[in-house]
Amino acid sequence: MAIKTSLVYNIVLWQLHLLLLLSCHDLNLANAAGGKWDLLMPNIGISAMHMQLLNNDRVIMYDRTDFGASNIPLPDGKCRNNPKELALKVDCTAHSVEYDVSTNSIRPLMVQTDVWCSSGSATSDGSLVQTGGFNDGKLMVRTFNPCNTCDWQEMGDGLVQSRWYSTNHILPDGSQIIIGGRDAFNYEFFPKTASTNNVFSLPFLQQTNVPREENNLYPFVFLNVDGNLFIFTNDRAILLDYTTNTIVKTYPQIPGGDPRNYPSTGSAVLLPLKNLRSQTVFVQAEVLVCGGAPKGSYLRATKGDFVGALNTCGRITITDPNPQWTMETMPLPRTMGDMVILPNGNVLIVNGAATGTAGWQIARNPVLSPVIYRPDNPSDSRFEVQTPNAIPRMYHSTAVLLRDGRVLVGGSNPNELYNFTGVVFPTELSLEAFSPSYLDAEFANLRPQIISPDSHLKFTYGQRVDIRFTALGLLNRDSIKVTIVAPGFNTHSNTMNQRMLVLPRGIVRQVGRFVYEVSCVFPNSGKLAPPGYYLLFVVHQDIPSEAIWVRVN
Repeated sequence: MAIKTSLVYNIVLWQLHLLLLLSCHDLNLANAAGGKWDLLMPNIGISAMHMQLLNNDRVIMYDRTDFGASNIPLPDGKCRNNPKELALKVDCTAHSVEYDVSTNSIRPLMVQTDVWCSSGSATSDGSLVQTGGFNDGKLMVRTFNPCNTCDWQEMGDGLVQSRWYSTNHILPDGSQIIIGGRDAFNYEFFPKTASTNNVFSLPFLQQTNVPREENNLYPFVFLNVDGNLFIFTNDRAILLDYTTNTIVKTYPQIPGGDPRNYPSTGSAVLLPLKNLRSQTVFVQAEVLVCGGAPKGSYLRATKGDFVGALNTCGRITITDPNPQWTMETMPLPRTMGDMVILPNGNVLIVNGAATGTAGWQIARNPVLSPVIYRPDNPSDSRFEVQTPNAIPRMYHSTAVLLRDGRVLVGGSNPNELYNFTGVVFPTELSLEAFSPSYLDAEFANLRPQIISPDSHLKFTYGQRVDIRFTALGLLNRDSIKVTIVAPGFNTHSNTMNQRMLVLPRGIVRQVGRFVYEVSCVFPNSGKLAPPGYYLLFVVHQDIPSEAIWVRVN
């Protein structure tokens, strides 16, 4: 009896010790605010105004063509000969580059027409479709396929309507919708079919247009779980059935009524989709809109009066029958911030300014400190200020998530030309990476490493998959989750098509020394996960693995 009592006592002590270890790990991570900045390249030759990560772990970036020469030549003596160009008719420099994450190197690319303030989306087969721009580029569609020697291909008059400051989104069938833009109060589709070779009027875009300020450009667009599109512009939103051109829901105005879109320029994100069921009706979808500038800020900024940016976020459950905004206060006011969904479901808010708006040299007081937003925390403990950057990232800055969990940050050019001296904020050609605290060395033993499946495999909707991974430290099986992230096209604080889903999973089983396996199920339709390439992460106690690429269709 004494032996049994002693054995039980020892087991209880061991369990208490285990719980203490787990709680200490969680506590350490919760208190590990900070993150780390690394300068990757001091000069990539262009200012990265637009960014898209492709499934070969290379990031396509481009700027604009109408300001003159960039700081990187085209290869092999190539020159762009364009009589319609507003600056150099013959230009032997590149205005687009491909960044190779693995080698930290740049390859110059050639765009023929002006891509300034354009939009884009990765397609279901992994290529990049980019639409619109300025001057001779406003009706163009350009494609880029991920390969070692590929370059931009251009399709003249691929659009029906001129598109400048528009937004793209991939649809459940793999096609794309292109919405809005300057003086474009409508939408269209790509690729064209007999029934979609036209534009479809959307008066909502005109109703939210403010004379002389606009504040309705680069609308925030998210595919809802019912297949309709949530469209937010200026200070309000609708739910659009794009197949019938019908507004099926009008959402309340965001409290305060201040503008959140370009040029007042806040940012927005669809929060991670969780609790996926066999029927999409049970899935809750939430949108978070943060920052921007008060009414009238743009016109005041053009006269040298730089109004303080907004410090509020609005959060709304767009699937609710009676949706209402809940307002939250950021620790720092911010306009022109970028919101990046991290592998663990938290949101990084980075870049931007504390006063003024988007536009040529009409913002001041760069916000150097990123903020992490933890959507599942209590409302009074969701924001966490991170380590500040040393480089101001103002107008025309960008940020995208990489497969290793870092966030790539570049751009910033609030000048009409490439100006490196004599201006308040010089043109920035550098490229950096922000490493959230989950990449700190102290969490190495908690970090999973995926063994199988192999990267770049195809999975069908509703398919079950066994994911095998290692973890060297003590595993808290209840904290394991598997997430998939659709990399977004980022420009002007709008990350188009960015989307995370938390996959339903079974029991975590140990199958070897430090080796575990968990069974997950992919979403059951393109309404939840439009077809294409996703980054798949295994997350343990908020510490993500390096991702593998999966293709879902």
